[in-house]
Amino acid sequence: MTKAEQSKVVELLRQDAEYYDGVGRQYRSNSDIYKLLNDPEQFGKPSEQNINFVIGGYIHTAILEPEKLEANYPVSEGSSRLTKIYKEDVVANDGKMMILRKEVDSCNLMINKIKNNSVCQSLLTGQDVIYEEPGIKNINNTWWKGKADCINKDQGLIVDIKTTGDINRFRKSASIYNYDSQAYLYRKIFGYDLVFLVVCKKTHQIAVYDCSEEFYERGRYKVVLAMEQYEKLIADPLFDLKDYVKEGTL
Repeated sequence: MTKAEQSKVVELLRQDAEYYDGVGRQYRSNSDIYKLLNDPEQFGKPSEQNINFVIGGYIHTAILEPEKLEANYPVSEGSSRLTKIYKEDVVANDGKMMILRKEVDSCNLMINKIKNNSVCQSLLTGQDVIYEEPGIKNINNTWWKGKADCINKDQGLIVDIKTTGDINRFRKSASIYNYDSQAYLYRKIFGYDLVFLVVCKKTHQIAVYDCSEEFYERGRYKVVLAMEQYEKLIADPLFDLKDYVKEGTL
């Protein structure tokens, strides 16, 4: 693919509809890695709605693209997801999970803490900073896509915002949720090192984690394993995925 062709794809990927459901489906992403390594039968299927994703998305949008917040995250005044008000709101929202008013209030506390923290602002703002930037890259004969929360060219960094239920366990979460492979892929795609800006949903503490070479290497290894799984289980026309079983020795 020529640079001109890549640029055209990247322009298309700036649209969420194209990134997630359009031309972006031709490319592998870090979210594919979890399914390929843990549950290949779910590969290519849409992920279930999850309130943690909704809350994380709300915080990302409020900080990086506040002009999109109202349209993308309508708020339900229901006190819980079991109330009649909430269920009626979901029907009006085409069946999509919604964020509750009380969750918005909690999110705003985290958002304001990030906005009022000088370390966070030094990472997220500057003379040459871009938000929600898509990119593609051929890595070991596979085309991958990614969307960087923030590229701070002044500091030569990608800044990725994460929420966590326990900030003291983030290192473990980083392995479970494949933040290592995300860091590896994004460094390849965008050409910068990555730091995670983490905010705790319980305590609202903030942490900033950079990535060691060992962390990137663990990510590279996961990418290799995931593509081996893809070639063996998905791309091979002679293999029926219903015959897949996990194997191991105890």
